[in-house]
Amino acid sequence: MTANSPVAEHPAVPPAVCHDQVQRIIDSETFHSAPTLQLLLRFLATRVLDEHAQEIKEYTIGVEALGRRQDFDPKNDPIVRVQVYRLRQKLKEYYDLEGSQDSILVEIPKGHYLPRFETLPSLSSGLRPLSPLEHDHERDEVAEIRTRALPRGLLIPVAAVLAAAVFAAGFWTANFRHRTGVAGVSANQSAEIAADPVKSFWAPFLRDDPSPIIAYADAVFLLDDSADLFRFRRGAADNRGAPVDPHLARQFASNPGLVARAGPLYYDNGYTGTGELQAVATLMALFTQMGATPTVESSYDITTDDLKQHNVILLGSPFQNVAVQQLPPAGDFLFVDPFSPHDLWNGHILDTHPRPGEQAMYQTERDPVTQVLKADYALITFEPGVVAGRHIVDLGGLDTTGTEGAVLLATSKTGVQELAQSLGPRNSPAQNGKVPVFQALLRVNLEKGYQVLDSRLLAVHLIDTEHLAEVRHTP
Repeated sequence: MTANSPVAEHPAVPPAVCHDQVQRIIDSETFHSAPTLQLLLRFLATRVLDEHAQEIKEYTIGVEALGRRQDFDPKNDPIVRVQVYRLRQKLKEYYDLEGSQDSILVEIPKGHYLPRFETLPSLSSGLRPLSPLEHDHERDEVAEIRTRALPRGLLIPVAAVLAAAVFAAGFWTANFRHRTGVAGVSANQSAEIAADPVKSFWAPFLRDDPSPIIAYADAVFLLDDSADLFRFRRGAADNRGAPVDPHLARQFASNPGLVARAGPLYYDNGYTGTGELQAVATLMALFTQMGATPTVESSYDITTDDLKQHNVILLGSPFQNVAVQQLPPAGDFLFVDPFSPHDLWNGHILDTHPRPGEQAMYQTERDPVTQVLKADYALITFEPGVVAGRHIVDLGGLDTTGTEGAVLLATSKTGVQELAQSLGPRNSPAQNGKVPVFQALLRVNLEKGYQVLDSRLLAVHLIDTEHLAEVRHTP
């Protein structure tokens, strides 16, 4: 993309009118739940209208508008292209609905970063002529930008939860006009964060990277022609929709006998747990309220570059989240998967160095009569990243309810206060301003098998960072 503005191709629109139109768009219902796009549109429009278009570069947009660090490299991080693409789509949505009667059109042509302002003819029907840009380049744009999109099978459940998160984030940040990330918050915001135990707990994590990645779990299934799913716990997996080799399916599927009679099978990773969805919504709302700009990815899309360039939150246990599965054990608590054909809710958490009052193993609890799930167990793990200055957080339970419970504790006032007390002043982020390095074991109490009532902290163990470094670098 280039920053050249095509404004000169059309009759000039008075700057004051353009500013009013931009504000009208930002205040619309369409943009109400998109605070990042509000900031981006205001930034780009202001630069054009103030005749500073020549200063706009992809790096400038990333750092000044999207809160990237000074070492931001557009070649490795597509955030600017992704957000400009989303802004272009959101503008189209606005003019298709609320803005159909507006007299000024604001659009961003493909291949450019800067908006174009055009006077529209008055249409009594309320319809406006569609720009050729909206027809000719749509498919090329989707193919060109490597967006971190969710699998299509998740659109219904994920869109509902993330819409709620983004709505909440938009509500909380509606008055933040010049946000550049936690590192650049105002004095009032800093005071607000210092006075809030939850925000104080997460502030060092977001200060190191105001654009963290949240990676949800999407376990692999085998899908037959009737849309029935078969769990695929091990073995090489291909992209969603690719046919499965029958021999591979029978060898690694959880129920090989049933799979053998299922007919043609296809890989499918388009499903995730309800607890993970609730976790994404909660974290998105909190982080955006604190001035961060988190992104959401599938666990299968997490790359080494992601771990090097960002702080990453991994949701779910290694049973479900492939990114967690590929990391070496970080501390005393380990997820253990029985890998048997009949392993429903039989995974457990192992305490390799139990202290007085701690058990050696923790397993999902069920009512002995009804078999309804009564309690789940989860781990909160804060560990150093693969490079200095980066961190990885895993919030995962034995079941999807455990993941929700872990996020509930890590984002609640009483929960983080318990964590801070267990960590002690030397390791508390509110005290030393550093990201803590630890594991916490939780018991998550349930109602009806799926409703999370509360999360109770059972144990906190510090992580031996020197030992972890040795494990990571041992061939």
